[in-house]
Amino acid sequence: MALWLALYHGKIALAIAWGPLDWHVHEMLYGYVTAVVAGFLLTAIPNWTGRLPVNGATLAALTGLWLLGRVAILAATSIGATVAAVVDIAFLVALAAVAMREIVAGKNWRNLRILAVLIVLIAGNIVFHAEAAWFGAAIFGPRIGIAAVLVLIMLVGGRIIPSFTHNLLARADPGRMPRPFTRFDAFAVMVAALALALWITWPTRVVVGLALVVAGCLHLVRLARWAGERTFGDRIVFVLHAGYAFVPAGFLLAGAAAIWPAVPQGAGVHSWTAGAFGLMTLAVMTRAALGHTGRPLAASAATQAIYLLAFIAALARVAASFSASMLLLDAAFLCWIVAFGGFAILYGPMLVRPRER
Repeated sequence: MALWLALYHGKIALAIAWGPLDWHVHEMLYGYVTAVVAGFLLTAIPNWTGRLPVNGATLAALTGLWLLGRVAILAATSIGATVAAVVDIAFLVALAAVAMREIVAGKNWRNLRILAVLIVLIAGNIVFHAEAAWFGAAIFGPRIGIAAVLVLIMLVGGRIIPSFTHNLLARADPGRMPRPFTRFDAFAVMVAALALALWITWPTRVVVGLALVVAGCLHLVRLARWAGERTFGDRIVFVLHAGYAFVPAGFLLAGAAAIWPAVPQGAGVHSWTAGAFGLMTLAVMTRAALGHTGRPLAASAATQAIYLLAFIAALARVAASFSASMLLLDAAFLCWIVAFGGFAILYGPMLVRPRER
């Protein structure tokens, strides 16, 4: 993001094979987000299968392959776009292979569906590289990746948000409790997935806009069923609800953009990416880092500050879609950089020290 800020303002020039905007979109979606997807899966799969976590040489190889992909994209003009694409795509393929090995070995057949999301991400990345090479710009590749990650958030968020909320509220005074995953949730996810499939191909069709609006309304109801208003006092849980709120907001904005051309398409896209992806991944990373290093599951003042900065970054980026305000764009860029830089500073040391007792 710091490189993108400098590129956007013309302070630096990078000899990359694509246009700067395509590089930014690719690296945030198929670079940053896929790293978080990998971290989540490699943390969650041992809980699903009862097997030991993937570590040692395999984990180091996956990490190295991801880093090599980032370097390859920047060096594509030197090594060739095809070589860069192969190196970049190899990370997701290797991750899918490791995930399949662990799930099959643990006979955890129910979670094989997560591999479907990885396969769609792989397909989206391939399409992205092909479009950038053949047509000079990527159109369908970004949408495929966004849709895949959204489905993953809807599936995983629908499990962990009501679960964590229930655990919190069960210790508090009696009151409204979150609804667990039911047929309504399955229906809402199915409608959203179908709407996203249509959006990938026809994002400006009115009928697609109506489907997106219906999906947004269903997920607003879904979010309301999780009793998020009762979690405000515990920010590490509340931030999950705040992050998920950008999912229905994105559907409604994307639907509005298809129905009324005056609404920019970028508003819905950035509600999903800067909002849902940014805040949800930050929320899960902080919670996982605390839990797996033996620390209390509580958001310190510094952690709450990075949540707030990420939230402001998302709001500012969505608002900037409606105007040409450089102030809003710079606010979004800088708040994002400080939020995730703050995460690295706060949580990096925890992850390289012995687990607390």
